[in-house]
Amino acid sequence: MRIRLSLLLVPALAALSACEMRHAAVDNASAAHSRAEDIALAADFTFVSARVVAGATLATMLRAQHVAVTDIEAAVQRAAAVFDVRKVRRDQPYRLETRPDGTIRRFEYEIDGDRFLRITRPPDDAAAELVATVLPIEKTRRVDVVRGRIDRETSSLVAAMDAAGETIDLTLALADVFSGDIDFNTDLQPGDTFQLLVEKQYRQADTQAGAGDNALEGASDRFAGYGSILAAEFDNAGHRFRAVRFTPEGGEPAYFDERGTSMRRFFLKSPLKFNPVVTSAFSRSRLHPVLNEYRAHLGVDYRAPAGSPVVAVANGTVVAAGASGGSGRMVHLRHANGYETMYLHLSSIAVRSGAHVGQGDLIGRVGATGLATGPHLDYRLKKNGAFVNPVSAHRAMPPAEPIPEAQMVAFSAARDRMLAQLATPAVANATRVSKENAPVK
Repeated sequence: MRIRLSLLLVPALAALSACEMRHAAVDNASAAHSRAEDIALAADFTFVSARVVAGATLATMLRAQHVAVTDIEAAVQRAAAVFDVRKVRRDQPYRLETRPDGTIRRFEYEIDGDRFLRITRPPDDAAAELVATVLPIEKTRRVDVVRGRIDRETSSLVAAMDAAGETIDLTLALADVFSGDIDFNTDLQPGDTFQLLVEKQYRQADTQAGAGDNALEGASDRFAGYGSILAAEFDNAGHRFRAVRFTPEGGEPAYFDERGTSMRRFFLKSPLKFNPVVTSAFSRSRLHPVLNEYRAHLGVDYRAPAGSPVVAVANGTVVAAGASGGSGRMVHLRHANGYETMYLHLSSIAVRSGAHVGQGDLIGRVGATGLATGPHLDYRLKKNGAFVNPVSAHRAMPPAEPIPEAQMVAFSAARDRMLAQLATPAVANATRVSKENAPVK
């Protein structure tokens, strides 16, 4: 930053005549103008906007920007009191303002999509101690309606959601809502449709640090992720499924159908979210693709890309997790009411024996270990020690408990409001929020 100055010179000799003073003033003004062209003062501060490089720490980031050594030590110490400085991540944005002597005026590092670390000192007191805080990134939350259709061009939920202009995150969230009623691996049919009422979060494009109180915050047109699905409708093979998000008194938010029955079943319809296909059904006699002999196939095979997440179909305890001969890497879970589930040929395992898992928790990833010709999941189910067909058993699972009668009036009002919004072409509803789970007003 170069600054030009106009210098005012006071006549040095009071004894000069008026004529001499006029000549002196002209000469001095000319000299001052000449000097003003050459004088450049140092900037009040230096501003840097960058991203964290691989292997960098908070200390090395500041050192690379020539921050004073004493401030580097103080900044790391203050930051460590409010944030685990070992978790500084590659490619995350940061901004730094320093004074000419290398001391910090303001430093901000984006921890994730919801929070940022700020290290600052009062702008008018360079000797003051640094102060570190973790602050929420302010966002605007807008409620939108998203619609899609399953057809030849968009034959999977992923493709249909992508065609609607949305991301895989919303696909996973919708699949989770209806996971107790629809097996997205096998049940989708051409002509199926869906629509959902969803919160979308937005934030302003990055602005220069120091321009306001929250340089890494903002709310405008930059998409920053999804909030909750408030209501959803899925027409599948002639059957309509509806779900509404509701928080029972004293309970946690959950999804319920129109009658107030929980969408969360005892078992999920499948241990895979969606998109794989059944390549081998449950059978008492099947030609083994590797051994080339007929033997019972006591599960169902899902073809899926290697590395696809495999989740627990119900709450349970890990009986075994590890290599198991021809089954490859396998996880064995025990559930309530005499049920057991097994997940075979995994490429990796995410749980340990004896651990407790919740419905929908990641337990491993699809692979081709053991006797397998390619990546797939062999999923098996036992009831009271005997193998049963997982597909038919899952369909026969009883529904969960309904909302208590005393809360049905509140639920009915929330249901009607949400479904009315779902039926509109678009919903214009925005508010600035500081917390990810803050309600929309």
